[in-house]
Amino acid sequence: MNFARISLVLLWWGTVAASLHDGGAAGIALLQQATGLAADAALALVLLGCAWDAAIGLLLLLRPGALTYRLAAAGVIGMTLLASALLPSLWLDPFGALLKNLPVLALLALMAEKEPRI
Repeated sequence: MNFARISLVLLWWGTVAASLHDGGAAGIALLQQATGLAADAALALVLLGCAWDAAIGLLLLLRPGALTYRLAAAGVIGMTLLASALLPSLWLDPFGALLKNLPVLALLALMAEKEPRI
């Protein structure tokens, strides 16, 4: 499971890098289009999402365990529900913007299940 865990760390940190590579402009534009938020508010949401993703990646790296996997899964579910409400067309994105979350959730569930019960 070490490869699975490291791949998830890279997924979370890669998401941060992708979100910030243009200074958050793409995420800001998507949020503004979907919600009409002001640029500052949209940037704050992008940065908050990046902080969450960076923290989950760090937890997966340094504190792997059932609690971390469940916390990561809760974040995936929350972000997926929010993105689905704001931009349901992301389910049809050819790069799997939301669709990829289904196997990520399955992997997190398997990893949490394999952890010893206390």
